[in-house]
Amino acid sequence: MSSPEATEARAPRETGETVETGDTGETGETRDNHGTRETRDTPETTQEVAPSAATGRRKDLLLVLIALCTAVTAANIYLAAPLLPLIAHDFGSAPSAVAWIASVAQFGYAAGLLVFAPLGDRVNRRRLVAVLSLVTAAALVAAATAAGTGALAAAVLVASAATVVPQLLVPLVAARAPADRRARHVAAVIAGLFTGIVAARVLGGLAGQAFGWRAVFVGAAVLTTILGLLTAAALPSERHRPREGHLFAGLTAMPGLVRRSPDLWRACVRQAGMYGAWSALWTSLALLLTGEGSYGLSTATAGLFGLFGLAASVVAPLAGGLVDRFGAAKVVRNAYLLAAVSVPLFWLGGQVLVALFVAAIVIHAALVASHVANQTLALTTTSAPATANSAYVVAGFAGGATASALAGLAFTQFGWGGVVAVAGAWLILGWTTTAVRR
Repeated sequence: MSSPEATEARAPRETGETVETGDTGETGETRDNHGTRETRDTPETTQEVAPSAATGRRKDLLLVLIALCTAVTAANIYLAAPLLPLIAHDFGSAPSAVAWIASVAQFGYAAGLLVFAPLGDRVNRRRLVAVLSLVTAAALVAAATAAGTGALAAAVLVASAATVVPQLLVPLVAARAPADRRARHVAAVIAGLFTGIVAARVLGGLAGQAFGWRAVFVGAAVLTTILGLLTAAALPSERHRPREGHLFAGLTAMPGLVRRSPDLWRACVRQAGMYGAWSALWTSLALLLTGEGSYGLSTATAGLFGLFGLAASVVAPLAGGLVDRFGAAKVVRNAYLLAAVSVPLFWLGGQVLVALFVAAIVIHAALVASHVANQTLALTTTSAPATANSAYVVAGFAGGATASALAGLAFTQFGWGGVVAVAGAWLILGWTTTAVRR
């Protein structure tokens, strides 16, 4: 039971008065002639929550802007792929003769990840994002005016190398997000990235058919310039960070950073396994769909399968919430189980088209859930998040490129079943290799 003194202490609060705190100037309280303390509102007390609400809104708007910028810049990497038939027709060659230009974009992006992405730990991001956006836009314009495949390939190489802006922004988003919502913020950027990839494959092809491939490159340059400069201007100012070693020390520090951090190593290997399995299946899928001995679909119809990539954009925010609630390890484990389920569905899809529909949705859900969890882990496990993120993305890219090459050989020798076997093997390697080191 409460004592009389306690009751008296509570009473003033219930009647709108306050208990003596020893400082009336900050609480807005006054004392009347009878010695009773009264409460009055002051500008300081009534507006106390306003700055915090405004700050929250600014952060949300910045996150949306970063996601949009990520979508546009990620699309630049895959811009050439759906336009290859139009490019070949313009240059008077066969589509197979210009197919290597799409590979040039991948190699350019890999080079950009190694050289530019680690700079996020060492230089001002505002300036770096602005400069890279302008370089990308200039290269895209050069691609639009290219007179031959050599000039086009060179321009695509430069544009892809400079379009690593998303990997500069993800560490910043993770660092500024509240700890209990960090994965959800990272997931928002990843959703933008996958949306950009889908847009490049689907909308890029449609726009190219309507306006020509050169107009698509010009449009991409305009969007990259606008969103890149807007994002750079909106980024928070950064204090001068002391630079240790030479400018590209982050590149040389990558191997040692991965060795010293078991969590980073595990994230790199597991995502290499997951991305490799996805790449093996997804890059070979067009061969199955357009093959005379299988479905015999047109290239345009087969390209609509890219819309299944939107499943990744939908799953990313959900995966972020699961990572924040249950942790990265549990989400990655379940993502691998989901990917394992997709493997027999893809095999069945060699004869049943509906099975391919289901498998495509399942593998994208598994890929993005694993990506959100592993990238969140990579960003928070070391004191050099930009360098760690670069190592993580390069590892995933290496796994994907290797698996894709093997899948192409497997399809030639063993058909679709060989591709499915490569994907299953990559998943097994990605999980069992990391189970050894604890």
